[in-house]
Amino acid sequence: MNNNSVVNTGRLLGAALRALLVMTLLTGVLYPLAVTGVAQALFRTEANGSEVTADGRVVGSALIGQQGYGLDYFQPRPAGGLGENTVNTQYRLTVSGATNRSADSPELVRWIEEAKAEVAEENSTAGHRVRPSDVPPDAVTSSGSGLDPDISPAYAELQVHRVADRNDLSLARVRRLVADHVEGRTLGFIGEPRVNVLALNLALKEVIDGR
Repeated sequence: MNNNSVVNTGRLLGAALRALLVMTLLTGVLYPLAVTGVAQALFRTEANGSEVTADGRVVGSALIGQQGYGLDYFQPRPAGGLGENTVNTQYRLTVSGATNRSADSPELVRWIEEAKAEVAEENSTAGHRVRPSDVPPDAVTSSGSGLDPDISPAYAELQVHRVADRNDLSLARVRRLVADHVEGRTLGFIGEPRVNVLALNLALKEVIDGR
């Protein structure tokens, strides 16, 4: 009786071990390799992080906003709450997240009012005055993740006078750049029109360097 129990237990353990090895091979090796292979074959750009290259090197991702542009360039949405990634020091990435202040928080209201005043001042030029009431919401609020790479066409338009003035370009030339980079709603009905800041600034840099 005891010998039978030992034999049965050994068989069960052997079957369990074989099942573990098979499932590990299927789900831990073959399936990831298949998914990776399909992704690399059909969606190589997306699978590799939607990298954006310029001058032969990777300068960022089309999906992740970057901070640190000088005022000669278009500014992204605020990245409140983001810390610096000590591994990837090319630009600020993590910690992603938004403020936990409620919409009626006096502190949040004060932050927004101060940010509106600052944006208005930065984008005013000798011949064009921006009022705080002209500043669109995305100029003073971060997205839910804090990593939004896009701004609204309204915020891009707000910056046109400053960018043109600081780079000695015509308003028409800079407005045309913005218009060329406005993306419509996804599938025609999801989201809002938007402008990818990295793509727009790379195009602006080409114009500046090509003068």
